Amino acid sequence: QVQLVESGGGLVQAGGSLRLSCAASGRTFSSYIMGWFRQAPGKEREFVATIRWDIGSTSYADSVKGRFTISRDSGKNTVYLQMNSLKPEDTAVYYCAAKRVGTGWNYWGQGTQVTVSS
Repeated sequence: QVQLVESGGGLVQAGGSLRLSCAASGRTFSSYIMGWFRQAPGKEREFVATIRWDIGSTSYADSVKGRFTISRDSGKNTVYLQMNSLKPEDTAVYYCAAKRVGTGWNYWGQGTQVTVSS
């Protein structure tokens, strides 16, 4: 059973940085794509970034390009989201997700709150 556990959220001032971690277990993730999504109050969940575990290719939402970086550490089975130059509009619950290549997002973590104060 795939388990995803996020950590690293918190309260930060605008312009600050946070690094989120997602510890993944239960499978060999070489054929998986890992993603970060977020959901702000009253809004739908939205895509933030993805990384393909085997080749490391990445994609980002336009709203975070140049500020956020997704990475993975295969030895630790952990995916990271480095968030720099944070803005109040980045405030949301951030979720880690996983899917096998060619399928839907089947696995989700419990989420971690990120709050950016102005």
